[in-house]
Amino acid sequence: MPECEYCGAAHNSEEAHLKHLKSEHADELGPIDKRRVGGTDPDDGLPTGPIALGVVLLASAAIVGYVVFIAGGSADNIGGAGSAHYHGTMEMTVTGDQIDFSQDKYQVQDRRFHFESRDGTEWHAHATGVTFEYAMESLGFDVSLSPNSITVEGTTYTDGEGYDVVFEINGEPVTDLSYVLQDGDHVRIVVTEA
Repeated sequence: MPECEYCGAAHNSEEAHLKHLKSEHADELGPIDKRRVGGTDPDDGLPTGPIALGVVLLASAAIVGYVVFIAGGSADNIGGAGSAHYHGTMEMTVTGDQIDFSQDKYQVQDRRFHFESRDGTEWHAHATGVTFEYAMESLGFDVSLSPNSITVEGTTYTDGEGYDVVFEINGEPVTDLSYVLQDGDHVRIVVTEA
């Protein structure tokens, strides 16, 4: 029984699942899902035969590669997309500039953690066990502790090396990158020149 990775809805058939994706999540679909939903009608003129089989096999290999090497596969403790759905807020300021999370590069780039619907204040977690580190990496930021350090658009800011770098969740300093985000958590990151 196919399950929707975007909202968790279950469907009786693959065709019903694809129709659901097309009607309910058209704006959220990645390139592979967009190609998949294009084929819900048997008379839509999609190619058949060896070429189509090759495309399907190549797409399958790409999905497996993505899950294992990019999304983390089963090696981490983060659940699959759709295993949870909770929210919180985030604010991030780097040397006086507020990061605008409503930009495309932060909108549904990762199925487990992202911003969506052009909302730049409320993050969405669609998996169990999403950590602070995973959340930040899914948004394109490398973070580390002792000392606090964050890389933003190729520039690394390190606490004590000309910058003060603050990571807080609910007003408390982040002391463990593997802190699992909870529903309602407020994440605050501030980088200032020392």
